[in-house]
Amino acid sequence: MVVRAAPIAANSSADPGARESPVLQSAAGAAPAGRARAAAARRALALAVGVAIGLGLAGCVLAPQGAQQQRASLRLAAPPFEPRLEARQLPALPAAADWRDVLSRAFLANGELESAYFEWKAALARIDQAATWPNSNVALSFSYLFSPGSMKSWNRTTFGAGFDPAMDLSLPVKVRAAGQVALDAAREAGEKFRAIKFELQRKVLSAYLDLSLTEELIRIERENLKLLELLSDSAADRAQAGGPLQDLLKALIEARTVEDDLAGLQAKASSLRGTLNGMLARDADAPLGLPPHLPAPRLVAADDSRLIAVAVAQNPELAALAQQVAGRQDAMELARLAYLPDISPSGSINGSLSQSLGTMLMLPTKVPAIRAAIDEAQSMARSSEAVLRQTRRERAAGFVASLYLMRDAERRTGFFRQRVVPATEQLVANSRDAYAAGTIGFADLIDSERMLLTVRRTMAQSQVEREQRLAELEALAGVDIETLGQPPVARVRAAAPPAR
Repeated sequence: MVVRAAPIAANSSADPGARESPVLQSAAGAAPAGRARAAAARRALALAVGVAIGLGLAGCVLAPQGAQQQRASLRLAAPPFEPRLEARQLPALPAAADWRDVLSRAFLANGELESAYFEWKAALARIDQAATWPNSNVALSFSYLFSPGSMKSWNRTTFGAGFDPAMDLSLPVKVRAAGQVALDAAREAGEKFRAIKFELQRKVLSAYLDLSLTEELIRIERENLKLLELLSDSAADRAQAGGPLQDLLKALIEARTVEDDLAGLQAKASSLRGTLNGMLARDADAPLGLPPHLPAPRLVAADDSRLIAVAVAQNPELAALAQQVAGRQDAMELARLAYLPDISPSGSINGSLSQSLGTMLMLPTKVPAIRAAIDEAQSMARSSEAVLRQTRRERAAGFVASLYLMRDAERRTGFFRQRVVPATEQLVANSRDAYAAGTIGFADLIDSERMLLTVRRTMAQSQVEREQRLAELEALAGVDIETLGQPPVARVRAAAPPAR
């Protein structure tokens, strides 16, 4: 109305030089100021709408503290698994593969370990999904008014911007809490990856040691069979000379028994070789040669108290359960945040006629459902705490039991190596001298030789049992024995499967 007053007054004046009234002069002066305020309001609204659109289109991640550390750990473990299976080059095994060659290939070929890696990676990707804010898409609207009135096209046009009405815009504190829950799940997946890695290591080492022991027993039984064949030949000569047949029959029965034991060991070796080949992604009947001796014992530099402390602090299964407890506790906090309202801001421009900003406030009226969600989260947290408490006791007891058995196997191996083997070797040497002097018979010499084989068999079994118990301790502790005393970064790199 004020804008239209000035031209009407000018047209009704008969005298071009007549002066306008003070009221019209004031109205004419207020018109530019009104237009300036309207333009400023439009600019402010446009800026607000632009900011809302920019936030909605670009978004940001309210990443919780610790997410970058998890991603760094994932990158350390990534090289063996990221290439597609057809693009990977699995290392060929040497003619005499030691346990390191076998274990390295198993890490690269195992599908369960690869699956655990990608589960971990997927869990990390969920952090950005849960922690992205704004968590709702931008909704743009356009409308045009059709009416018989005389209006400009611009004034008939209305532009609106807001957020998706199907998804409320959550408060940043809620989004950050959801990101923390996702981070806890990613940490749990990382610990499960570590647990699967050490369990695979235990299985492969145990299978390798079983095969190595079986081949060592085959070598011992072959020597035993040769001695029995010599004893049978000697008894046959004595029988032909008129001696008793009992000695010959006894030697033949023992030889046939050893032949049967040897055939059983060879069948067991073939079975173990096929099982180990399966762990290495090879054909079951593929040749797999081992060194002609048992693997050297691995050194355990840490004392028992240090080993027990490491087992309690770094057990991967316990660590995964601890992260599960933390995740459910954070989920309980996220459920409590449901009491806070959500918002849905919006803005619109109706040509030059009006500009508006508004918001919808979504009040949490489903109070019983919120309480039930909090109770559920609290119950799940307490359930995980109970499982963690029980598992911690069981794993600690299992670790101590395996540690006792490993130390006992060490004791037996050391006892046989330091006392029994030297005494038996001395017995064999004395028996050879006595047989050469004619004071003992050939059968007594063979018995002394076979006694040495029995001692070697017992010592080999004790040595392999010690190494298998050590692999069990590594799986329970979640750490390679060789890495004890190294800084944490070195332990993380050692825990990651090697890339070749």
